[in-house]
Amino acid sequence: MERTREKMEAREEGAGEALPEWDLSDLYPGRESEALHRDLDALTADAEAFRKSCEGRLGELSGALLGKAVADFEALQERSDRISSYASLVYAGNLGDPEIARFFQTIEERINRISSTLLFFTLEINRLEEAALEEKAREEALARYRPWLRDIRAFRPHQLSDEVEKLLHEKSIAGRAAWVRLFDETLAGFRFPFRGKELTEAEILDLLSEGDGAVRREAALAFAEVLGRNTRTLALVTNTLAKDKEIEDRWRGFPHPISSRNLSNFVEDAVVDALVAAVRASYEKLSHRYYRLKARWFGVEDLPYWDRNAPLPEAEERRVPWAQAKEVVLSAYRAFSPEMAEIGARFFCGRWIDAPVRPGKSPGAFAHPTVPSVHPYLLLNYQGRTRDVMTLAHELGHGVHQVLAGKEGLLLAETPLTLAETASVFGEMLAFRALVREESEPRRRKILIAGKVEDMLNTVTRQIALLSFEIAVHDERKRAELTAERLGELWVETQQESLGPAVRLDEPYRHYWAYIPHFIHSPFYVYAYAFGECLVNALYALYEEAPEGFAGKYLDLLRAGGTLRLKELLAPFALDAADPAFWAKGLSVVGGLIDELEAFD
Repeated sequence: MERTREKMEAREEGAGEALPEWDLSDLYPGRESEALHRDLDALTADAEAFRKSCEGRLGELSGALLGKAVADFEALQERSDRISSYASLVYAGNLGDPEIARFFQTIEERINRISSTLLFFTLEINRLEEAALEEKAREEALARYRPWLRDIRAFRPHQLSDEVEKLLHEKSIAGRAAWVRLFDETLAGFRFPFRGKELTEAEILDLLSEGDGAVRREAALAFAEVLGRNTRTLALVTNTLAKDKEIEDRWRGFPHPISSRNLSNFVEDAVVDALVAAVRASYEKLSHRYYRLKARWFGVEDLPYWDRNAPLPEAEERRVPWAQAKEVVLSAYRAFSPEMAEIGARFFCGRWIDAPVRPGKSPGAFAHPTVPSVHPYLLLNYQGRTRDVMTLAHELGHGVHQVLAGKEGLLLAETPLTLAETASVFGEMLAFRALVREESEPRRRKILIAGKVEDMLNTVTRQIALLSFEIAVHDERKRAELTAERLGELWVETQQESLGPAVRLDEPYRHYWAYIPHFIHSPFYVYAYAFGECLVNALYALYEEAPEGFAGKYLDLLRAGGTLRLKELLAPFALDAADPAFWAKGLSVVGGLIDELEAFD
């Protein structure tokens, strides 16, 4: 116990290492800055002027003038996104500060009013007849925006009347967005008691990867106990947002709860169904097999849930200093593509990363693209584990992608989640392969490969299990509200199916559904991770087979942003995501690594 306390204190002191904190002044100098409030006022006036000049007239405009109107709309949207990006990043840095929360909400309400003023533009474009729009798009000024027009018009069958669309948009700030904020601030306010200390979510979850099994157990039970005390509130948030989605989906005519997400990812329901079926069919030969193997390494029949991500018994405690993590990731990027490493290095030089764990800070990690005229920012909660190094590689992959795609401009840069997660998982794979290549000692190689297998299972089988839980929740919510107890039952059922009999899900685990932010922020997001992992496995296999010229094709894929659909992006690699064999190939890479681990025994 004394050694554990000493290790925790050493970690709190950072072993003398200062972690980077982001500098948001590239967006705005501060919350009360004159530049921010001047931009807000000017944007409000300019949006109204744009509405007065264009509303009701788009059908009359030539292709050249409509192209100019789209460019003007893009410029207004960029100014709006710059302001809202700044507010959301300030808020993510400290969700627990009431003044910051008030600032964030005030900005969100102002931006909502501005975007409501501009809402007419896409609604009116979608009312144009296909032939008329095609005629206009022959003009060069509008032709540039063909991919954006294609994407917004994909939602035409689900568009409601202007009045209803405006009402839904304006009320979202006091509806869905308010419930999401409640969830975020509630989770950020939790403190988990552990041996005389009050830990944040990031800190208590980090203890689940400690080498001491007693620490893992105590941390897991403390986490469950706090969640359990709050499941009524978190169940209310979950039920309300699920019902809100069900109502809007019904009005818009989406056949299934997942259909709107699939449309925004521009993949057919059938393709996602094929992915889910392939992963669920692989549970036995992937996750079940791996956890049986891990239980044997631990000398037990089954692993308690708090040992699922435990380090292997022979693994030594090793913390990776920030400087070393930076070097590992950038070296791996550089070996693949000097351009990729050069872009990645800017994040460290320009203070575009916020790495320390702080009370009130948003848990987890993300890459925020902000706007093309500035640059992305990364949020991490870095605590020096190998998994944290992989998280850095993951989020930096997003960041590099966002920089490259940003050259297309705001409207054409955004990509579906499936492609976004491909960029991040590929960055992670580069770092992992570099670490394995440099490690000659068999025991260390085994530890690295086991860690990667666990990350892959968390990215593929776990995410599909999370999706199964979401589908079950949304399906049941159509009929009635779900109690916290019922949510716990569905959670254990779907997770046990994924993990298999070698992982024991004890009673406290029933509450673990309550902290997953994706369920609240972005329903049905999670399958994008599995999609990206399988795609990256297929891409990386091609890279290993024929590395010559591959990096250039891969960076071109990232540069394309949202201008091309997945089929077009994969054509240079001769890959087809509609082919069931594609998913099988991606999953076989995970199986191959488990084969390697079995050979160590």
